[in-house]
Amino acid sequence: MGNNSDSSNTPESNEGTEGIPSPEGPTDLIDTDYVIGQDNIQTNKLGIDLDLHGKVFVVSSLLVLFFVIITLALPEVMGPLFGDTRTWLTGNLSWVFLFAANVFVLLTVVLIFTPLGKVRLGGPKATPDFSYAGWFAMLFAAGMGIGLMFYGVSEPLTHFSTSLEGAAGAPLSGAQGDQQGAISLGMAATIFHWGLHPWATYAVVALALALFSYNKGLPLTMRSIFYPILGERIWGWPGHVIDILAVFATLFGLATSLGLGATQASAGLNYLFDTPNNNVTMVVLILGITLVALGSVVAGVEKGVQRISQLNMSLAFLLLFFVIAVGPTLMIATGFFENLLSYFKDLPALSNPFGREDSAFVGGWTAFYWAWWISWSPFVGMFIARVSRGRTVREFLIAVLLVPMLVSVLWMTAFGGAAIEQYTAGFEGVADAAVELQLFEMLGQLPLSSITSFVGIVLVMVFFITSSDSGSLVIDSITSGGKVDAPKGQRIFWALIEGAIAIALLLGGGLEALQAAVLTTGLPFALILLVGCYAIVKGLMSEPRS
Repeated sequence: MGNNSDSSNTPESNEGTEGIPSPEGPTDLIDTDYVIGQDNIQTNKLGIDLDLHGKVFVVSSLLVLFFVIITLALPEVMGPLFGDTRTWLTGNLSWVFLFAANVFVLLTVVLIFTPLGKVRLGGPKATPDFSYAGWFAMLFAAGMGIGLMFYGVSEPLTHFSTSLEGAAGAPLSGAQGDQQGAISLGMAATIFHWGLHPWATYAVVALALALFSYNKGLPLTMRSIFYPILGERIWGWPGHVIDILAVFATLFGLATSLGLGATQASAGLNYLFDTPNNNVTMVVLILGITLVALGSVVAGVEKGVQRISQLNMSLAFLLLFFVIAVGPTLMIATGFFENLLSYFKDLPALSNPFGREDSAFVGGWTAFYWAWWISWSPFVGMFIARVSRGRTVREFLIAVLLVPMLVSVLWMTAFGGAAIEQYTAGFEGVADAAVELQLFEMLGQLPLSSITSFVGIVLVMVFFITSSDSGSLVIDSITSGGKVDAPKGQRIFWALIEGAIAIALLLGGGLEALQAAVLTTGLPFALILLVGCYAIVKGLMSEPRS
């Protein structure tokens, strides 16, 4: 998409059925005020290369900078505030997150089995840009992240041990005293957080972006999803607010991941090399890895992000297969299918947003996860949309829901299963360790522990780099009117901002602050996505079926 000031390419002149732009119309529907203003043209004369939407960029950047400054300046005030905010949100509004995620799952499943599933992204004559193998690999790449490294050991082990002991925070009513029942329930609860619900959230955003960009000719940005509801008002403040909220959600979702990554990398370095495990080390890590991410931004997508992603995937597969091979191989192989069955058996109870006995589990785990996935949805959704042109809605949804979910199940079964097996065999060190250290404690009981622990640290850092780089690209696209080729300087700015937010949150309250930030930004965006579900259906109904 380029910048075209021709009046024939404005949104008003390309409307199809039900007031939605026709897929046969021009693909560049951005008006000149929306894309680039006079201020930007004057700035360019000074030699600074900018291409952005003034209102969205200015409001987003100023509010974020204010947040960073106030958090760093007043940590003694902001820390308790983050804690109180998290407690209030999880105690009173967890049901909103659970309800929204259930709607996303139901919508995606219904679309698979209705005639709307025949709609092709890009129009009836569109052909896929990638083979199935390449497409599946990229979906897998989108599903891998710092979260799997941070929680791959700790979450299955935590749910298992709390269920076995009947402790507060156990999923559902627990399985006190029943070891096998506790394993099944613990793995089901873990897969619940990494299964259909997160990927349905991503799929809803990805489908909406792909539909309204490729089929309707609108910019690849969040406001475009709401054209069937808002019409031309998406070019005004209603659209600005949607994009600004998308920027906030993505920034704080990424900052949460970067904060978790810095915490785990610092713990791993302390475990291997006895380096100090404190805020100074974590800040240095964030600064150093952000600088590496900036180098990737400057190198560009082909030379930067692609090469780092390939390294990332290779290391992740090597570590996964190593744990399967030298760990409890038979338990992992059989556990994969047993855990899937347990997940689907307990799914209705785990998904219930009302009248739960396990409020500590819902508030402490599920609400945070759902807010995190919702915050990540513009980031992951835009990536998935960009690689899925030419697919029918049906094959798109089946692949997006199942492929990454099965990979996550295998990862959690391997790492979590190995840790549980060690715990039940009498090694309690893995359970007694801090959350960020449990991965390294588990690897420490396997052969070549120093090497695999070092690989784990490198993986966390590389996930950090790819998340920062790709995230800055997505945020820059939103703040530049939906373009994917905006100047590198803008992506550098957002990569620096992501690192600054992660540092501010770590110093302003640690993990509790990270969770409070993602819950706060995820809540309004969850409501926006619920409205977007209606826009998706309306947009699909105006499309020809292939």
